[in-house]
This record gives sequence, C-alpha cells and structure tokens, in this order.
Amino acid sequence: MTPHRPRPKLSWSSTAQKRRVARGLDLVEERLTGVAAEYPGELGDACRVTLSAGGKRVRPLLTLLCARRGEAAGEPVLRGAAAVELLHMATLVHDDVLDRAELRRGRPTVAHRYGASVAVSAGNFLLARAFSELVGAGVPAAVDLLSATAVGLSEGEVLQRAEAHDVNVGIEAYLRRCERKTADLFSAACALGALLSGAPEAAGAVGEYGRLIGLAFQVFDDILDFSGDQETTGKRPGTDVRDGTITLPLIYALEVRPELAEVLRRPAPADADVDAVLHAVIETGALERARGDALRYIEDARSVLSTCPDTVERGLLGQVAEQVVDRYS
Repeated sequence: MTPHRPRPKLSWSSTAQKRRVARGLDLVEERLTGVAAEYPGELGDACRVTLSAGGKRVRPLLTLLCARRGEAAGEPVLRGAAAVELLHMATLVHDDVLDRAELRRGRPTVAHRYGASVAVSAGNFLLARAFSELVGAGVPAAVDLLSATAVGLSEGEVLQRAEAHDVNVGIEAYLRRCERKTADLFSAACALGALLSGAPEAAGAVGEYGRLIGLAFQVFDDILDFSGDQETTGKRPGTDVRDGTITLPLIYALEVRPELAEVLRRPAPADADVDAVLHAVIETGALERARGDALRYIEDARSVLSTCPDTVERGLLGQVAEQVVDRYS
C-alpha cells in the first residue's frame, strides 16, 4: 500500500485530471518505496527513513505536470519523476553529513541516527538508483540532463563551502550557487516531464519555468532562517549565520550594516552574537527586499509559463508557482 503523504492543494479542472495526477504520484511513491525496500539492515533502514521523511514530492509533481496533458503518466515519465526525487534525497543525506546536522524537517537526520558512514552509503545508493531508474526510460537526452544537474549540485555544494564566511560574496555569486544547489533540479524535473512524454518542444520553456520557481524557493527558504521558527522549519534559526553561509538577506543587510561582517567572519559565533545579527537583518528591511526579489522570480515564471505549449498542465503549474509563495507566507 502506498503510504499517505501530504499533497499540494490544487484546484482541478475535472475529476479525471485530479485522478490522473493523484494516480501518477501514487505510482511514483510505489517506485520510491520499492527502492527503499531493496536493501536489508541499517542501509535499508536509512533509505526508508530518508524517503519517508516529510516533503510533498514537489519535484516529481512538476515532472508529471510537464508531461503531455490529458494522458496518464507512462513508464518513462514515472521513472523520471522517481529519479529526480531520489537524486534530491541523496543530496539531502550527503548535505546533512557535511553540515553535521542533527535535524531535518524536525526529525533526526540519517547521519545523526545511524552515523556518517551509513549516511554516506545511503546517499550513494540513492544517487546510483536515481540513474538506474532513469536509464530504464530509454531516453539518452534525459540521462544527460540529470547527469549535468547532479554535477551542478556538487558544484553548488563546493561553492557554498568555498564562500563560507566570505562577506564579499555578491548577488551574482549567490544566485549562481542557488541555481546549482536548487534551481537546476527544479528545472530538470520540469524538462524531464516533457522529454520523457514525447514533447521535447516544451522542454526549454518548462525548464526555464522550473529554474525561476527554484530560485524563488531558495530565496524564500533563506529568508526563513531569519523569520521562521524551529517547529515550522525543522532547523534552528540562524543556521546560515552560524555556518557562515552568506545568503541574499545577509548581502542586503551588509549594505546597511557593514559592521555585521565581524560576526559573519567568525567560524563559531556565540549565540548572543547570532541573535544580534538576526535582529539586525530584520531591522534593515533586508527580508522584505529579498522577498520582493523572490516574488519577481514567481512573476517571471508565470510569464514564461504563458509561452509554454498547451501540451503541459499550464493551469496547475501556475498554481504550483503560487504555492511556492504561500508556503512562505
């Protein structure tokens, strides 16, 4: 039986449309559950914990919505949707090892629960299974796309670590990092839906739509590090400040309060200093400025969506863009 999972709330044009999308998500979930069941012992347990933890499967949903409209998701599309989620989960497991994170979405991370060696192995397994899943779709261009995306994810992680505590990081460098770490996978999820359903003419436009909502998603997420609470975000407020990750709110705040750089350069700032930075960022209006940028990415995504061929679920994709905003409101 497919486990119940919270789904984005969408307004459907018909019962048939709702059933098609719901059935597609259920079939993707069955594939993911099957992957997690392949290994016994701690490695299998770690994979099952990873795949069952939170999340609304937004990336697989995008793959389904960017496939040919009005048709049930075929085997290649289902494989693509599962592959993007497996790649996403693999990167989360590896990130938690590198960050020594104890919580993810309010739950103990795989690294904290099973140890770093098991977590690395689980992440490697999920990564390998993402590609074996996609290879089975028989579309080389799709494999090339996901491979380039995976490389970009690694580049994004390298950039983030290389730029840690560097208060001279500017907007261009920040956006490059966001594209590699987040937006490219959103873009790939969308383009794969088109490619794997035999609608390659839509891949470019939906890929750009995905890139833009991915950028908005990341900016909103970075804002939450200052304005969210641990119960909602699943992580301690000020995590980026402690890690020295220079995000858009910090870039904007430094323009007004350059003295904040002293704390941001420290490898292990005291809690009181972190709290002072959080309050200062809020007072500068940096969060509102960053939110404005994120909203512009959403507007740009809507504009791109209007140019997409009618072969994709443009109405539902527009609602997904809205929900990126609602998620952080």
